[in-house]
Amino acid sequence: MIGLIDDGPAPPTDARRFLSRFAQDRVAMAGALFVLLVIVIAILAPDVSRYSPTANFPVINAGPSGAHWLGTDDVGRDLWSRLVYGARISLEASTIVVTLALLVSLPIGLVAGYFSGRTDNVLMRLMDAMFAFPPLILAITVAALLGRSLHNESIAIAVTFVPGFARVIRGQVLAVREETFIEASRSLGAGPLRMIGRHILPNVASPLIIQAAVSFGYALLAEAGLSFLGLGVQPPSASWGVMLQEAYQFILSDPWATIIPGLAIALTVLSFNLVGDGLRDALGRGRERGRP
Repeated sequence: MIGLIDDGPAPPTDARRFLSRFAQDRVAMAGALFVLLVIVIAILAPDVSRYSPTANFPVINAGPSGAHWLGTDDVGRDLWSRLVYGARISLEASTIVVTLALLVSLPIGLVAGYFSGRTDNVLMRLMDAMFAFPPLILAITVAALLGRSLHNESIAIAVTFVPGFARVIRGQVLAVREETFIEASRSLGAGPLRMIGRHILPNVASPLIIQAAVSFGYALLAEAGLSFLGLGVQPPSASWGVMLQEAYQFILSDPWATIIPGLAIALTVLSFNLVGDGLRDALGRGRERGRP
């Protein structure tokens, strides 16, 4: 009977297709697992660390041991505890940076790309003016004006990310607004707000997600750089950049304390970049055509 005919398995949804493609990329999966590990450690910092990150012990610049798994720094603080709490601060700063940059650049890119003309010229010239300053110099200037703290440091870094995000969003909007379904919606009387919110924004989400994933790594690196220069989190708070700053003066005699935070920064930034590459391949149109 017709009602008993089996049409076979249902086709995979877009989400399942994306997860399948991403899972097939072993390098991206390795990066995602490492990022997940860092996030879990940061969340569970009080549980996975043995001591307070500011507690001092009578052993100074000691190597790894049973009491101190990664050794101690120049004032006797446990390096494992500081590394774990530093992950929390670094990830928090990266999240604030990317979130603020998206909140500011998203409306700029959408408006500039959709309306074009004079509006586009004004907004993009403002972004070009921000591009004229070297990102590090701009971040240092803003951080120095706002004051030394985690949130002020995050705002300073976010300012340098806004022009790049805005240009990526604008470029995608310019491509999407020429599609046939946009012309059809416009002919049916859809207003600009409805057009942007319902038709354009969902179609620029994929490249924006990729850009945000990669930017997490750059934000973490920038946070460490500003903290190393003394413009971010202040000692004795634990931050990977602060750990580098404190250990740098002993880099020749006791390099171990410098290697630990440096390696953590390098691996985490690399992992975010690998995740971004995996997202690009899984969400990219070219790969979607090449695989079922």
